[in-house]
Amino acid sequence: MDADGLTFACATSAEERVAKRAGLAAVRVGVSVANGVPEGRLVSFGVAGSLASPLEGGLRVGDVLDATRVVDETGATLWEGPGLGVRGARGGVVLGGDVLVHDAAERERLRAASGADAVDMESGTLARSGRLAGVVRAISDDAASLVEGVDTTVHADGRTNVVGLLRWIATRRGDALRSMRDALHALKALEQAVAA
Repeated sequence: MDADGLTFACATSAEERVAKRAGLAAVRVGVSVANGVPEGRLVSFGVAGSLASPLEGGLRVGDVLDATRVVDETGATLWEGPGLGVRGARGGVVLGGDVLVHDAAERERLRAASGADAVDMESGTLARSGRLAGVVRAISDDAASLVEGVDTTVHADGRTNVVGLLRWIATRRGDALRSMRDALHALKALEQAVAA
């Protein structure tokens, strides 16, 4: 992957740290690009949720996606490109969603309606800006993952909400611990895929 001249747009502090450790020019854009769209050629970079179960050919936790298309909920193309050539990554389609999708039935509905393989909350906004050059996402939750409430663990600007995180762990215990483990696995896979 040639990262020269690209800025890696990350929703969260954790994703931004991964990009910077890999030697990439990175900026934290916040959840749903709450901090605004930066200048330059952008790569939507971070984690995403799979829309299909691995049994149906869906992406697994830790799989890295080098997208060739970003779509909206109807399947309309917002951006299309050849991918960035990330080693070991799979090509595919990302749904640029507006909300965290944590319900298996909703994931199935979105897959059927859009044809997408994965969903995130930043790629759509970045695609609409006209500055998107690619999308590199690691799967942090598969179609069966229970991630309800994870959105309370991050402030809109992408910083960790420590109080929200502790509350989520206390109320969702097993699901929260599995989600955290899966997110760490995804972030490690992402860093390995883009490391120089």
